[in-house]
Amino acid sequence: MEVLSDVLTGIGVMSGTSIDGLDLIAVTFYKSNNKICYDVSASETIPYSSTWKNSFLHATELSAVGLRKLDVEFAHFISKSVLEFIKEKNWKPDFISSHGHTIFHQPNSGYTHQIGCGSTIAALTGIQTVCDFRQGDVALGGQGAPLVPIGDQLLFSDYSYCLNLGGFANVSYELNGSRIAFDISPLNVVLNNLARRLGADYDDEGKLADSGKLIPELFDQLNHLEYYHVAAPKSLGVEWVEENITPLIIKYSINNDIADLLNTFGNHFAFQIGQVLKSGKTLVTGGGAKNSWLIKQIKLHSISTMELPSGDLIDNKEALIFALLGYLRLNEIPNTLPSVTGAIRPISAGAVYKG
Repeated sequence: MEVLSDVLTGIGVMSGTSIDGLDLIAVTFYKSNNKICYDVSASETIPYSSTWKNSFLHATELSAVGLRKLDVEFAHFISKSVLEFIKEKNWKPDFISSHGHTIFHQPNSGYTHQIGCGSTIAALTGIQTVCDFRQGDVALGGQGAPLVPIGDQLLFSDYSYCLNLGGFANVSYELNGSRIAFDISPLNVVLNNLARRLGADYDDEGKLADSGKLIPELFDQLNHLEYYHVAAPKSLGVEWVEENITPLIIKYSINNDIADLLNTFGNHFAFQIGQVLKSGKTLVTGGGAKNSWLIKQIKLHSISTMELPSGDLIDNKEALIFALLGYLRLNEIPNTLPSVTGAIRPISAGAVYKG
């Protein structure tokens, strides 16, 4: 792999469907022995206020004008956060690489949309900004997701599996010489929603789920959902959760405690994850990696060895890899994997706005 700019420092910006906060990471990429290497100098997660959480949760209900307004407002929030993040370091990065926040994801209908206007970020920060990584792949028949696997391939190839436990549980691994990846199941997008009904932002270490009991009928219904029996490439969105999961939550909330729902959904997700992880070592990252009860359940269903890295990587691996996607884009190197997304060809995805 030839890299045109051997050394570039970027800020990776990630907002996930679990809506816990804005992840920022400062990382320098360089080439060594024909491999891309990286050094992280700082990372931070900025928790979202209740106002931002509410805005994201109800964004699909907005008019076109309302969504555009939120798009720009979120770009202002990102810009302010990045400028404060780099101010104390007294340096200016070469680029910002922002995933934005996904509002719509309907690849089978040809569209996906992440808010956090890149041109606004570039203008307000004065730093060139890369964004909108998914739509190009979708236009070429791909799922536009997951995009993290190319980072798994380039930076974490020592692991048999790279498992991310975020709003959705997704996995990446090599199969017959090709990298494949897909969303396994929803995760924190469901668990956090249930925890909020008990007045908590999330189920701390899975204590609420551990206090509940399994609902066998619900567990069985969940495992028979069609998505789990469809071959990759495939991906999930909030819309799928609203259509397939929300009705079950409503139905089973009538005669069951929320703790029982947390236990059943957690066991279901762990079971589905365990069906995928068959051997070797698994790198586990994402907010769900801090849910010790959930990790215990996954271990019960998988023979793969779970390895949890340092806190920085657990929280910010996706932000790190989106910084990498920006680095590849600026060097006009393909940053998508058709074997993962199903697109007709790889591209160097992302819109670039000069600062």
